[in-house]
Amino acid sequence: SLSNPEKRELYDRYGEQGLREGSGGGGGMDDIFSHIFGGGLFGFMGNQSRSRNGRRRGEDMMHPLKVSLEDLYNGKTTKLQLSKNVLCSACNGQGGKSGAVQKCSACRGRGVRIMIRQLAPGMVQQMQSVCSDCNGEGEVINEKDRCKKCEGKKVIKEVKILEVHVDKGMKHGQRITFTGEADQAPGVEPGDIVLLLQEKEHEVFQRDGNDLHMTYKIGLVEALCGFQFTFKHLDGRQIVVKYPPGKVIEPGCVRVVRGEGMPQYRNPFEKGDLYIKFDVQFPENNWINPDKLS
Repeated sequence: SLSNPEKRELYDRYGEQGLREGSGGGGGMDDIFSHIFGGGLFGFMGNQSRSRNGRRRGEDMMHPLKVSLEDLYNGKTTKLQLSKNVLCSACNGQGGKSGAVQKCSACRGRGVRIMIRQLAPGMVQQMQSVCSDCNGEGEVINEKDRCKKCEGKKVIKEVKILEVHVDKGMKHGQRITFTGEADQAPGVEPGDIVLLLQEKEHEVFQRDGNDLHMTYKIGLVEALCGFQFTFKHLDGRQIVVKYPPGKVIEPGCVRVVRGEGMPQYRNPFEKGDLYIKFDVQFPENNWINPDKLS
């Protein structure tokens, strides 16, 4: 009967759907949304990622690491300083003394508040906002009971120094992972620190997989009569390239030097090849006075 004030209000706000769901004894708003949206009020929020042991897992921390082509050829060990959150040692990540942490009554420990808005009879809209009482934490700590070291935040900032090994043959975009070294949080398994290699541009060589490419300019006389030149490789060696007289080099000619490319990752004794492209420089028009030829 709609003479019941509570039922009348339910009907006016949510229509017959709400009346049926709300009169089932102990149903309430969560049951209404369970029927309409296929889940509870918080069913739409999704699940946080979990580790293999069932604990919630924190986010990974991604950091770019710029490396030279020399670093990727020779390998390199370097130290990287990062700042991350760690559990407060003074309160063991509790935020205060024992029993000081209380569930937020405003959001019932959920960290968010749900506001219900009627759009039309039988049609409602729900809006979610971070709980202002607990700042989305789902719990509150009285100021007098808060840990003095972390001020109730449960974590403190700590500088972490990582020893990073860049192995020979690693490539641009390759990742170096430090498992479980990301931010710590109570009840959460730390994520990983992931370094993303970014190869810096080289003034001489260009890399293509395990091969190297370079361009060398020569004059027309050298292209016809032979030449030799020396260049410095990525490991500091001086490489001599010779071309005998009588062997003509055409514009765009490429010579392959076997085994002078990049070392293979995890098999550094095997190397790619070096491709040298010759850029033949021709003289400009009218480079010689015709009178001198007569």
